[in-house]
Amino acid sequence: MILNLSFLLVLFSSLVLAPSLWSQPVFVEKTREAGLMFYNTFGEEKKRCILGGHPGSGAAFFDHDGDGDLDLYVINGATRGTYVDKSGPGNALFRNRGDGTFLDVAEEAGVDDAGWGAGVAVGDYDNDGWRDLYVTNYGPNLLYRNLGEGKFADVTATAGVGGEECSASAAFFDYDGDGDLDLYVANYVVFDIEELPDDPTADEKCVYVAGLRVYCGPLGMVGAGDRLYRNEGDGRFADVTDETGIAAANDYYGLGMMPEDYDNDGDMDIFVINDETPNVLFRNDGGQRFVDVAPAIGVAYNADGEEESGMGVDAGDYDNDGDMDFYVTNFYRETNTLYLNEGETGFADITSLTGLGIPSINWLGWSTRFFDYDNDEDLDLFVANGHVYPEVDLSEFTGTTYAQPNLLFANRGDGDFVDVSASSGAGMTVSKVSRGACFGDYDDDGDVDLFVVNLNDTPTLLRNDGGNENNWLTVMVQGVRDNRDGVGARVLVVTSSGSQLRTVNGSSGYLGHNDIRVHIGLGLQTRADVEITWPDGTVQRIRDVPASKLLVVRQDGEHWIRELGAAE
Repeated sequence: MILNLSFLLVLFSSLVLAPSLWSQPVFVEKTREAGLMFYNTFGEEKKRCILGGHPGSGAAFFDHDGDGDLDLYVINGATRGTYVDKSGPGNALFRNRGDGTFLDVAEEAGVDDAGWGAGVAVGDYDNDGWRDLYVTNYGPNLLYRNLGEGKFADVTATAGVGGEECSASAAFFDYDGDGDLDLYVANYVVFDIEELPDDPTADEKCVYVAGLRVYCGPLGMVGAGDRLYRNEGDGRFADVTDETGIAAANDYYGLGMMPEDYDNDGDMDIFVINDETPNVLFRNDGGQRFVDVAPAIGVAYNADGEEESGMGVDAGDYDNDGDMDFYVTNFYRETNTLYLNEGETGFADITSLTGLGIPSINWLGWSTRFFDYDNDEDLDLFVANGHVYPEVDLSEFTGTTYAQPNLLFANRGDGDFVDVSASSGAGMTVSKVSRGACFGDYDDDGDVDLFVVNLNDTPTLLRNDGGNENNWLTVMVQGVRDNRDGVGARVLVVTSSGSQLRTVNGSSGYLGHNDIRVHIGLGLQTRADVEITWPDGTVQRIRDVPASKLLVVRQDGEHWIRELGAAE
């Protein structure tokens, strides 16, 4: 009887004290119900050239109108014909109505560009309190200044950030510490679609797995150099690619990138993920010069010293040891790669040691994100998948498919991850040709939702149902001396069970932008201490913050505790 009672006590404790172990959240597809039946066009269904499969399109969760909830900007592509005559389907800006539905207001907002879009970066580059948009394209990119009241103006020419390349991911961040946001743009290949023959049978073809004939590239093509633009503070940007040292390691096929202070020295470094060429990690040396340290510290190649076909990237302190680790998505038959930050000794590829290798090897990964989907105090992982060659469906010997399911890995808290995709709801089992994704709590219920853009298809909006059964804290910072959204600030949350570190940075994954608010799972903890380290090095501490609230922190020392959904 005593043994049975002990067993019951242990069972009761496991159920009551650790709800995340028995009540796993599920993701429910809400695309149609939310009014997001947007169709992505990115080349013809039959891919004639590399531009039809790479880079794809992305999206951004951000509050464009200052009403406190997340709106959604979705990038669209084009076909050869619609690109030439500028008649593409155009981008969409979906205003969040606050009731779980969205309304497309792109035309009236002035952001419905009908070019060949790829990615989007969000940042308040002029520090006026309104978040601006930068759209990467095949062809000239676009900078939209947010005028407030739901209106944007195209200021690309004045700002000097147009470019003419085939661009992919981009990010706003303050590399020189002067209090305004600079801009990095990753560029892919030099390619002229107008030189594509009118006769499809004349297309150049290359041999792929099982003898399939597919489009060629990127190997053999010229890489398009990335660009770093310094914000001059007067509405203009200066191209400082050469003078900052970026050009010294800039001849690769850039797809994913993100700024992150990997070495905890107080300035933002830049990690660039390249297709079929080495990754580049630009260490920021005092806001003046960048040096590529990727080969020296272990993130240029995988553990076997091999170049991989990198696509997307995120950074996160998945092991809660106080420094940022990297996760990179790669091509089919290459595992995605988890780089553990070991401090002064650099990074180690520990993919095979964490349960992340085998589940990813048969899929082709794109956008990715560290996020705590179940609010259990550690970072989980999402990966969007989709092949680049429709022809893989023609032969069983390829071992894969064109449309692919996405992946969700739960962090076990002991250094390992487990694939929970199949048990995380019907929304997580959808198979499409995915590319960009963005993350944010669009319904303000305390757990993180996600939106995936699918090539030549409708998107997937996945609402997180049940993640808020554990406690959480959302932190929004507002700069005064530094940039308005505090991009680059560090948020440290401490409870009796430990500490969690986050960087204020919406730029990660692939081609998109995530909610700039920092979302932290608290498990069973009901209160937390919060420490903000601003980009200028000043530190602000707020003690005994109640769980499951929005904490708004201003750099001048003020802070407010609110319910989610309150206007800024």
